[in-house]
Amino acid sequence: MDKKPSVWTSNRFWRRSATWVTGVSAVLLILLTFDTMAQMKMGTEEDIKNKIDRRIPSPVVINYKIDYQLNRRRGHEVPIIGGMDANGKSKYEEKEKFFGRDDWSEEEARALIHKGKLTIQAKNCMDCHTLLGNGAYYAPDLTKAWLDPTWDTLAPAYNGKEYAIKEFLKNPPAMAMHERKMPNLGITDEEAKAVVAYLKFMSAIDTNGFPRNFGKIKGAVDARK
Repeated sequence: MDKKPSVWTSNRFWRRSATWVTGVSAVLLILLTFDTMAQMKMGTEEDIKNKIDRRIPSPVVINYKIDYQLNRRRGHEVPIIGGMDANGKSKYEEKEKFFGRDDWSEEEARALIHKGKLTIQAKNCMDCHTLLGNGAYYAPDLTKAWLDPTWDTLAPAYNGKEYAIKEFLKNPPAMAMHERKMPNLGITDEEAKAVVAYLKFMSAIDTNGFPRNFGKIKGAVDARK
């Protein structure tokens, strides 16, 4: 009597398996795409007023204090906007002056942040720096640059860390902090102000802990503790 062939050697089995795997993967990919699109949608001023968390908050987040704390449930650091409540979530209550104001409208903040993004592109900053995983690794990652306590150290001398960062951008060689010195790119006062707004906004985006271990790196957030 002939031995029954193993299912593992059946072409029919593998064709059906491949069809099912492809179909299920396609459905999952579609669902994940819609979920990602929802996660990437920028929040609004109303979201902040109603204390609704968004991975990408409204541009008016520049009116608020932004911190970076370990979320033990998620296992990495997350942005904390406007103070932290008892559950480790953003309170959206504590404001801070940003270039002398804490009442930037959504339209004003959006325009300023947009100009900052265009300035970074025009000056080819990503030839040396990285943003959200894109760019080069010659110079420090800028994704959470606003949160670097170096600026808090310099803040008193410049009447606020936003002013310290702005002055650095206008003339980096005069405030060199690393062996790899940033050249003077001819950034104007208004362009520098816009770049600082963009960097503060970037610091409020929930990037799932990217750059990894930023809060544990010497010279980054947790180094001040």
